[in-house]
Amino acid sequence: MKSPSPIDVAVIGNVGIDTNIYFYGAEIDFQVETNFTENRDYIGQAGGYACRGYARLNKRTAFIGYVGDDFSGNFIRNEFARDGIDTTALFIDPAGTSRSINFMYPDGRRKNFYDGKSHMHLQPDLDICRAILAQSRLAHFNLPNWARLLLPVARELGVIVACDLQDVTRVDDPYRQDFIQAADFLFFSAANYPDPTPLIQAFLRKKSDLIILTGMGAQGCALGTHSGIQFYPPETLDEPVIDTNGAGDALAVGFLTSYLLDGYSLADSVRRGQIAARYTCTLKADSTNLITRQQLDHYSAQ
Repeated sequence: MKSPSPIDVAVIGNVGIDTNIYFYGAEIDFQVETNFTENRDYIGQAGGYACRGYARLNKRTAFIGYVGDDFSGNFIRNEFARDGIDTTALFIDPAGTSRSINFMYPDGRRKNFYDGKSHMHLQPDLDICRAILAQSRLAHFNLPNWARLLLPVARELGVIVACDLQDVTRVDDPYRQDFIQAADFLFFSAANYPDPTPLIQAFLRKKSDLIILTGMGAQGCALGTHSGIQFYPPETLDEPVIDTNGAGDALAVGFLTSYLLDGYSLADSVRRGQIAARYTCTLKADSTNLITRQQLDHYSAQ
């Protein structure tokens, strides 16, 4: 019998410093030189939100990714260590720590401007990554280009693979094909599609044994399996929605933690994922105070 893995989940992705720019008005006034905004910096991006989310849910978490040898990279490394996240495979990007700028509109719209530094060309140390993945029950992949090099390693080791495709624009996007083919669980945002049914069906035609969870924002989410597609209404909390950054990552983290690591049913896991996502939307430019296991249990019992 295989002994329990010392790592619950290895998150493979990008982490960096996000700057959220909150507009007081409805639009940018390009007729003037200065617009007055509220600007906040924090640890963000898909890898940052995902690994911190698992750690907040008391899961033994390792992160595989890159930061710069700079102030921001050292800050992230120290914060992860304080979170209890294994940073053995937190490598150095010579171009520096990645950055994102998020324009945040009062009506809930968001525009993201992403600088992934060297992520298209980096070559991770496969021996170090293999050692981390060999100890892990789950590998949660985001989409830096270098991450595709670890997909066959995870498959070879028999690790469960979950891939977050983020905002899909088309099913046949060549950049995402490796991730789709390697995945056991697939996540994507339906931001570009009011009805994600055709996308889910197309992904299932590619790989019929996938479990697919699609975030639909204020419309809830959709779960696709070989049995069909089910739509779930959104979860509600008393606190208002003020920032949707990280909500999709929380949906995946809450679902995977519940279904794979804690043994909840598919339906209960979808609900717990949605609660985690909705909770994240109450946090303004903050990945430090994501939902805890105790809070998730509390809201799920209501």
